[in-house]
Amino acid sequence: MDKRIRIGGIIAAIIFAILIWVSPSNPPPIPEPVTEYGNEYVQVLATNLEKPWAIGFADDKIFVTEKVGRVRVIESGILLDDPLATLRTANVFGGGLLGIAVHPAFDRNHFIYVYYTYEKDGALWNKILRITESNNKLDAAKTIFDNIPGSVYSNGGIIKFGPDGKLYVGTGSVSDSHGPQDIQSLEGKILRLNDDGTIPDDNPFSNSPVFSFGHMNPKGLGWDNVGNLFVTEMGPSKNDEINLVQSGGNYGWPEQECSGNEEFIDPINCYDPAIEPGGIVFYYGDKIKLENSLVLASLRASHLFNLEIDEDGVKSQKSILSGLGRIRDVAVGPDGYLYLITSNTDGKGFPDASDDKLLRIVK
Repeated sequence: MDKRIRIGGIIAAIIFAILIWVSPSNPPPIPEPVTEYGNEYVQVLATNLEKPWAIGFADDKIFVTEKVGRVRVIESGILLDDPLATLRTANVFGGGLLGIAVHPAFDRNHFIYVYYTYEKDGALWNKILRITESNNKLDAAKTIFDNIPGSVYSNGGIIKFGPDGKLYVGTGSVSDSHGPQDIQSLEGKILRLNDDGTIPDDNPFSNSPVFSFGHMNPKGLGWDNVGNLFVTEMGPSKNDEINLVQSGGNYGWPEQECSGNEEFIDPINCYDPAIEPGGIVFYYGDKIKLENSLVLASLRASHLFNLEIDEDGVKSQKSILSGLGRIRDVAVGPDGYLYLITSNTDGKGFPDASDDKLLRIVK
């Protein structure tokens, strides 16, 4: 896209935005101090997104969900006017159209999966819909998993395909419920599904989609290069967590927040005060120089963080980008660069005239 917004003079969380025109081969530099690594280049690929939540990739296309129910398409760097799909979603603060996952064999089947909140007979629920895309339009849609309990504030919503080809789903905890501790309930879980919504034979609990339980409100899923799964979780008001997920593991909610009970698995990091973690991704590319592979988006903290971890947990955490406001999701594109979306129009931020944005970090 030929239009670029120059993001300049980011000191702490204060933005002084200067709009300029640049060519694709000469993106605007961000002056120091932006990161721990010196000058970086950031390109703005789309503006005026409405409550965006998650990012998915397929060839030269980028799919972004908007909580109001739209799946937007950025093709060859241009935001298309018409959404790929518009869904009827519940208008609640913590719900709506949330996660998106592109099938690993999208070039053959054109499958896209979305997770969204809806209302039925006065109750809130979540479902997973499989969309068949054709020329940036919805060609067919099928519900492959349904009846996940919903709430006004906590619906989880993150979905991603793992390196094993299975679909992983983070579900939220309904208020005043002990469902996350009940294996028969779908609340507060990481689910593991086949791509058609059926239950894999090698799940830890027989005939159950549950992979792990005792979660509060999962918001990000990411795998390292040896296949370990990490999940970010928002706490009720503090005690946000990053968990290393074990098959069949119990992470304590609502009996435990962070640590204190040997019956449950402790997180690798606990945040008090809260940072409202969003998406998480491991970066092993060579386009961007990072000290560590783990990258974490945060909403309340308004930073993109780079974390050093080992077998004992998080050793250090550094900000590599700030000044954009609330950052909801981060992902690695097929071109090897980092992509992120802001979340300043979600009702808790301070949006500018062009929020929300999809951005690409290119150096």
